[in-house]
Amino acid sequence: MLALRAGRAFDGEHSVAGPVTVITENGTIKAVEQGSPDVPGAEVVDLGTATVLPGLIDTHVHLGGDSELGALDRIPGYTSDELDAVIRTALERQLAAGVTTVRDLGDHQWSVIDQRDRHRQRVLGSGPPITSNQGHCWSMGGETTGEDELRQAVRERAERRVDVVKVMASGGFTTTGTAVSGCQFSEQELRVVVEEAHHHGLPVTAHAHSLDSVQRAVAAGVDGIEHCTCLTDKGIHVPVELMDAIAEADIVVCHTLGTVVAPPPQLQELWAKVGMSYARKVDTAGRMFDHGVKTVAGTDGGISAGKAHGIIGVSVADLVKGGVPNAGALAAATSQAAKALGVTKGVLKPGWDADIIAVQGDPMRDITALRSVTTVVIGGQIVTTTLPMDRRE
Repeated sequence: MLALRAGRAFDGEHSVAGPVTVITENGTIKAVEQGSPDVPGAEVVDLGTATVLPGLIDTHVHLGGDSELGALDRIPGYTSDELDAVIRTALERQLAAGVTTVRDLGDHQWSVIDQRDRHRQRVLGSGPPITSNQGHCWSMGGETTGEDELRQAVRERAERRVDVVKVMASGGFTTTGTAVSGCQFSEQELRVVVEEAHHHGLPVTAHAHSLDSVQRAVAAGVDGIEHCTCLTDKGIHVPVELMDAIAEADIVVCHTLGTVVAPPPQLQELWAKVGMSYARKVDTAGRMFDHGVKTVAGTDGGISAGKAHGIIGVSVADLVKGGVPNAGALAAATSQAAKALGVTKGVLKPGWDADIIAVQGDPMRDITALRSVTTVVIGGQIVTTTLPMDRRE
């Protein structure tokens, strides 16, 4: 049994005034109590004025990416041992940032899916994304042509026990020769993917940069949209009726915000050509949230130096920058993300998984406090902490 005493809490949905004590037993949360009650038989950890909150969830990562330029292109050339080392390093960086659950949305030849149960963190994944011939991320092994192949691709993913089916509805910035402003599949083809996936009890999330691809994905009935950039020949444009449709359909959107260094010159040049603006993307996230669109936090971590692993705090802060309230942004990386992924995490309440972090400061007042992680608990066990031993009884 473990008892964490802290200055305050964010329970995944609301702020909880302190002092507060979170009690865990057998891997789950037993109680969340205000004050500092005696907890016989428990290891008591005094976190001082820190804030406790659920372990963070990054809903969009690429664990096989080494967080350097050209990361995804290098993956097919790794040996098994090299790729395992990259994945371990990625998870260590995520752990240091307070991320206790990740969803990998694109691995090479099932490298993440096949090893997902050996890690401390909860790892969910899609396997190789379904893409068109020579389409975005084709080198991961998910190329398909025609409705029959699409159905077979979904069946294969069901047999591999993926957690979600990912389909590339548009091209991407990191695959040469693909059109980010175009579509890779017709609405009917996307509908085939959705129907087959739902038949197997699997959700579908669509990578979509162009406005047309977002509209097709919504019409096809996807459960989630990654990026949701809505590029047109005049730049980013999100029609009000599209936001209405996404909100009404309960489609979950991950804007993949968060970057720690400027994009390389070649990417900036491509952005300029298609009218892409990061500031506009941040603003769009806020507008869609205000419109009632369910929003989750995800970084696209691993694909480049700017999109490194462990930048979930930056991603959440960018949601706030776009106008999302602190509570909504924190929920995007905790309770809302957990609901989207179908896991019993993301909330501090009895019966839920005891994945908990502590941060210095109060992220409800200053969202940058989320980047000052001091303690990480997974399944009721402290896995990393900067606390001195005399703070533990």
